[in-house]
Amino acid sequence: MLTVKTFPVNPLGENCYVVSDDTLEAVIIDCGALYDEEKAAISDYIDLQELRPVAHLLTHGHFDHLWGAAFLHERYGLAARCPEADLPLFNDAPGQMRAILGHAMSCPTGPAGDVITPESVIPFGNHQLTVISSPGHTPGGVCFYCESEHVLFSGDSLFQMSIGRTDFPGGNHWDLIRSLRRLLRDLPDDVTIYPGHGPRTNAAFERNNNPYLNLVPED
Repeated sequence: MLTVKTFPVNPLGENCYVVSDDTLEAVIIDCGALYDEEKAAISDYIDLQELRPVAHLLTHGHFDHLWGAAFLHERYGLAARCPEADLPLFNDAPGQMRAILGHAMSCPTGPAGDVITPESVIPFGNHQLTVISSPGHTPGGVCFYCESEHVLFSGDSLFQMSIGRTDFPGGNHWDLIRSLRRLLRDLPDDVTIYPGHGPRTNAAFERNNNPYLNLVPED
């Protein structure tokens, strides 16, 4: 059984997830912790539960999902694992901030770990996460799926009743729509979806209610 602890962090309300099982091994997904109190809340939870973090995984390379990467590297020795096509974003966080926000902020990332590809499998404890490619929000966006527990971490590809923005550099609206149609076509109805922002949802609800999935491309 998985335990998923959600930490909404930074001014953009990004969801950082600490995912563990009864072995006490854990993976951390999208640590966007910016402020000291956010970092302390995450490390206090890990220490209190006596967890052993073994990986920091990024669903994509946007700055609000990796503000805490250097913190995790310093505290736990975890180098953030980024999707391969998003490495340019990871390696130039100030540049993407200027493009998106109009100004740069400090965003130390620490070193990049092993890249994530569609063939990657991330083991921890008695579980594993497989990678589902979902480009569109960014060129290399991915989701992480635990098939045995019917749990998906969708990053900024899919939200409750919405989808990720595609007007940032490297985004492509129809690529994202196609990615999500493939994703939801193959997922069982009862899969719980943990997005990069906002509340959790499930595959059946999004398949039946998400208005973006019925859009028809313009000629």
